[in-house]
Amino acid sequence: MRLHLKSGRLIDPNTGKDEVMDLLISDGIIERIGKNLASPRNYNVMDLKNKVVTPGFIDIHVHLREPGFEHKETIATGCASAAAGGFTSVCCMPNTNPAIDDESVVRYVRESGKRVTGGLVDVYPIAAATKGRKGEELAPIAELAQAGAVAFSDDGAPIASAEMMRRILEYSSMFGLAVIQHAEEPTLTKGGAMNEGFQSTRLGMPAIPPIAEELMVARDIILLRYIPKAKYHVAHISTAQTIELVRRGKKEKLNITSEAAPHHFTLTDEAVEGFDTNTKMNPPLRSRDDVEAVKQGLKDGTIDAIATDHAPHTIDEKEVEYTSAPFGIVGLETAFGLSLTELVEKKYITLYQLIEKFTSSPRRIVRLPQIIIEEGAGANLTLLDPEKQWTVDVKAFLSKSKNSPFHGRRLRGKALGIINGTQTFFCE
Repeated sequence: MRLHLKSGRLIDPNTGKDEVMDLLISDGIIERIGKNLASPRNYNVMDLKNKVVTPGFIDIHVHLREPGFEHKETIATGCASAAAGGFTSVCCMPNTNPAIDDESVVRYVRESGKRVTGGLVDVYPIAAATKGRKGEELAPIAELAQAGAVAFSDDGAPIASAEMMRRILEYSSMFGLAVIQHAEEPTLTKGGAMNEGFQSTRLGMPAIPPIAEELMVARDIILLRYIPKAKYHVAHISTAQTIELVRRGKKEKLNITSEAAPHHFTLTDEAVEGFDTNTKMNPPLRSRDDVEAVKQGLKDGTIDAIATDHAPHTIDEKEVEYTSAPFGIVGLETAFGLSLTELVEKKYITLYQLIEKFTSSPRRIVRLPQIIIEEGAGANLTLLDPEKQWTVDVKAFLSKSKNSPFHGRRLRGKALGIINGTQTFFCE
């Protein structure tokens, strides 16, 4: 494979580059970078005028469902969806069957990712923090780290026991790996279906109060002060007060990071009014004030990364009464468009800052090597069209599941394709 990427705007947060450049790529290696390079013979030329070239995007919060729930998604279909969204890497959560709580399952996921994508999309398992994600017995942290886990989480369930969280923070700190908390105080959320507030009262829906998230993060920050060598990460942060807790933790120089999902800075709990079960996720869609706080948190750096919480479910699973439906939506193929439309177009952050939150920042959280666009480096690139106007059509998704509340929504910004080594994927 020989490619001449011509006249693209190269944005690399690791080197500070932000200028129009050409790239010559040969057999998966960036051979030359420069302005107005001549096209060598036998190179395919891609004119990227008004387009953007960045380090490969990574999503550190994806549910690939395999093993055990292949009717919702497989590693192959999830990675195809990732490629279509512009992601060259994904970190998959452990709520599979069996859970990723054993080195054999870690290795199965890693090897399956290599086999089914041929190296197009790198798959990094996040291992369960407790056995079976039950919160009762510590998972074999050392064994999982050595097998290739990049972080620990019981995502889908909180690590509710303070004693258990203490032990997880202590053991994970020996390996420098983050503990990712699904922040939810479970005694406050049982049976809840949407955010507690005016809308839940008006709709007569069982509710999940914002304080459930805030109490759990407040407790964990206290534990983090006690175990300062640990790395603590708040998944899918969603309330103004939680964001303020993280902001204060960062000011204290605690080792705390956070991520936001596009639906939490795009939709409010008013979207539940039509009882579309694709508006049901956990944490739930919050109030207008919370949505604004998420945007401000992304702007000031309190929120380090954007991650989709891509959670596939079948049509049959979602086509039930709202209170009976499972939580979650797919998000890989709409992430960039939603983020550019809601954050860059509305001038909360710049395109450069947005690229940071899809590339260098999330890689730091899960301690993966940074991708640097330089001569002699392997090509791991995302190609973007920030001006493209398009309408979301769930039928065109490459994910096995289509559960998205954004069908029919008009967005600006779309991935053109990805390059990872000698493997390429270009969107139609």
